[in-house]
Amino acid sequence: MPGIGKRMTLTSILFYAFSAVLVVAALGVITARNPVHAALFLVLAFVNSAVLWLLMEAEFLAIVLVLVYVGAVMVLFLFVVMMLDINVAQMREGFTRYAPLGIIVALLVVIEIASVVWVKRLGVDTTTAVPAAAPEGYSNTQALGELLYTHYLYPFELAAMLLLLAIIAAISLTMRKRRGFKQQDVAAQVAVRPQDRIRIVKMAPEKDA
Repeated sequence: MPGIGKRMTLTSILFYAFSAVLVVAALGVITARNPVHAALFLVLAFVNSAVLWLLMEAEFLAIVLVLVYVGAVMVLFLFVVMMLDINVAQMREGFTRYAPLGIIVALLVVIEIASVVWVKRLGVDTTTAVPAAAPEGYSNTQALGELLYTHYLYPFELAAMLLLLAIIAAISLTMRKRRGFKQQDVAAQVAVRPQDRIRIVKMAPEKDA
């Protein structure tokens, strides 16, 4: 039908446009000299990835990508990068050291993608069924929630308990006593009195000569 063909053409145009921006942003992450600029390029890459998820009608994954990675992880990463004293020259030396290996890996990835795109020319049948369009009012977020809290409730709770255990273990390892570690005593700070911190000394006035 003409309407479906027009919609598929518009979707393809948007897909290639945002994919191109995503590739440029990914290149900017690894080539930017300023760490803050690299982090901003990574934010741009995450946003374009979320748009691609939206084009695939995976709204939940798109929202999670924006909220978790862009809204939380990347903001924290930006604060850490701006607060730390990073030696940019040393970072560039590491980039040039591993550049040949990175080029080899990139070429292998490009070859794999090209073989998938042009697999029809290799004589392999790639005929797949076109996925049916979602009905009006369908929400994949609601469907995912129903699956998580019904069929996969116990694995979901188990994953939550594992994450909680990992958080407790990380806090325990951080708070262990070791040489040179300064630990804060909250009870001693609360119980402090002004006379324990301030000492008033009376001195005789000096006479002018």
